Amino acid sequence: MPKIDKPKTILISRTDSIGDVVLTLPLAGILKKKFKGVKIIFLGNTYTRPIIECCEHVDEVYEWAVVQQYSYDRQLEWLLKLEVDVFIHVFPRKEIARLAKKANINYRIGTSHRIFHLLSCNIRVNFTRKKSDEHEAQLNTKLLAPLGIKKSYSLKELTTLAGFTRIKELPQNLKNLLNSDKKKVILHPKSQGSAIEWGVKNFMQLAEELDSDKFQVFITGTEKEAEQFRSDIPDKSNIIDLSGKMTLDELVSFIANVDYLVAASTGPLHIAGLCQKRAIGLFSDTRPIHPGRWKPLGDDVSILVSKNNLDNTQPLDIPLRDVKRMVEELL
Repeated sequence: MPKIDKPKTILISRTDSIGDVVLTLPLAGILKKKFKGVKIIFLGNTYTRPIIECCEHVDEVYEWAVVQQYSYDRQLEWLLKLEVDVFIHVFPRKEIARLAKKANINYRIGTSHRIFHLLSCNIRVNFTRKKSDEHEAQLNTKLLAPLGIKKSYSLKELTTLAGFTRIKELPQNLKNLLNSDKKKVILHPKSQGSAIEWGVKNFMQLAEELDSDKFQVFITGTEKEAEQFRSDIPDKSNIIDLSGKMTLDELVSFIANVDYLVAASTGPLHIAGLCQKRAIGLFSDTRPIHPGRWKPLGDDVSILVSKNNLDNTQPLDIPLRDVKRMVEELL
């Protein structure tokens, strides 16, 4: 394995979903700590850009969805101008791996479990994700071994190293919704297919049962998701529907200004964790989607697990009373 000595510019490539990107951010913090003055570039996607920009350790962000539209020659020109020393393929994509090789980047790190990496990566790390008992954020750090970083990090350490500090100011119109006399809880019923869900009916019943004198309840989700549950939202003065009404930037800022969030294993849950809010995650114990692999980073994370949830078409079997009790514990 070639020795990598004092890189000046490192590019981290992870072009998939919000939760995956959140759990990759600690790599930037680890690399900044290891190599003084190193520039960290993150190649993500358009919809995850607001998340990446919250990381204090990332110097530049690029969107693959934009670069992908370039001609191949322009893609190559773009990458060459970045003067990258080390390219880390956290989420393997054949076309990106080939581009990094064509750009003749000195050190191209990827997992050995992708056949196309045999031709495109000159440093291949041998580990498997699917059957591992380690957390996704910990598995990501294995790709840093060729850089002399072989430490086993705790989830608490990785939470700090994520550097999730560049959160924008909450717009005044959203700030005006917050009642300082009540606990503020976000209920996020859907997951855009990224997780086994608890079910709209359960979320709406929880919203209904939370004491209106003690809780403000905010329902979030995309406009498309809202079409599946908006008509079911209880008509109570303490329940506010914000689904489809915020950008991702605004959602991050809003999460940072509430007390807790309840969701299945999906992006907003991971955001809440790094915002150091009480993130209440609803999970299946099925591998590889169990909480041991995918629980949010954060110092105030609580998990409820549905046992033996083998049928992915059925909602999580977690009693409403257990979720309600967990929310009310903070009063």
